[in-house]
Amino acid sequence: MIILFELGLIGGLLAVASNPSPYYAALGLVGSAGAGCLILMNAGISFLSLVLFLVYLGGMMVVFAYSAALVAEPYPEAWGNMGVLVYLVTYVLMLGLWWVVGGCGEEVAELTGVGVYVGDWLGVSTMFSLGGGLLLFVGWALLLTLFAVLEVVRGHYSGVLRAV
Repeated sequence: MIILFELGLIGGLLAVASNPSPYYAALGLVGSAGAGCLILMNAGISFLSLVLFLVYLGGMMVVFAYSAALVAEPYPEAWGNMGVLVYLVTYVLMLGLWWVVGGCGEEVAELTGVGVYVGDWLGVSTMFSLGGGLLLFVGWALLLTLFAVLEVVRGHYSGVLRAV
C-alpha cells in the first residue's frame, strides 16, 4: 500500500508541475496532499496527518479561488493537450534520470542513537499546549486571506481585478 501512496504523491506532484491550468493543477495538489497524508497515516501519525490535510485543503481552497478568478479560461488545458504532455514527459524523464543516477540507492540510512517517539497521542497534547496559539494565528490568517480573496473577486463590475 505504501508504494501506491508514494506513486499517488509523485503523480499528484507531476500533475501540479505539468499543468498550466489552475483547475487541474489544484486537483493534482489535492491528490498529492491526500497521498502525503496517507503516507503519514501509514507511519502511525494520524493526528498530524489530519491537521496537515485540513490546513492543506484550507490553503488550497484560497489559492484555487484566487487563481481561478484570475485565469477564467473557457477551455483549460488538460493532460491530453500536446503542450502539457511535453511538460509531463520531460518531468518523467528527469525523474527517471534522477532515479538512475543515484536516487534509488540500495543503502538505507539508519538512525542510531536518535530517540524519536511517534506516539500519536502526544500530538494532541502538544498541539493544544505549545502550538495552540500558533494554530489559532494560522487559522485567523487563512480566514483573513479567504475574505481578502472573496473581496477581490466579488461582483461583476465592482471587483478590483475587473479594471485590469
